[in-house]
Amino acid sequence: MTVKSTIKVGRRKTAVARAFFTEGTGKVTINGRNAEEYVKSPSLYQSMLQPLKVTETFGTLDIRATVVGGGFTGQVGAIRLAIARALVNKNEEFRSILRQNGFMTRDPRMVERKKYGRPKARKRFQFSKR
Repeated sequence: MTVKSTIKVGRRKTAVARAFFTEGTGKVTINGRNAEEYVKSPSLYQSMLQPLKVTETFGTLDIRATVVGGGFTGQVGAIRLAIARALVNKNEEFRSILRQNGFMTRDPRMVERKKYGRPKARKRFQFSKR
């Protein structure tokens, strides 16, 4: 007997996450580590699992996520989007609930690139009149 798993990708800033779903007891692992151990902030951990709580599937699915790039907040945002997309793939009825709560929208904000002739993206060197 093979267990069907769902794989979806989520992105936030420069972080890219892939979430793998299987039927289970609600165990969450990120990059081979326990999720509570990986995400040290309790508020970030709770925000990561919000799509599961909104759809009332918390504790029924095992989630294995791999995430690369970015910082902790970006990684948590990427995992949250991947979880939401995987839930929609599992059950299309979840789409409207997740959309209303804002979990289906990819956050487009990225770091602005550095421009030539300047020290940073918008900062300028000090002006000297004489």
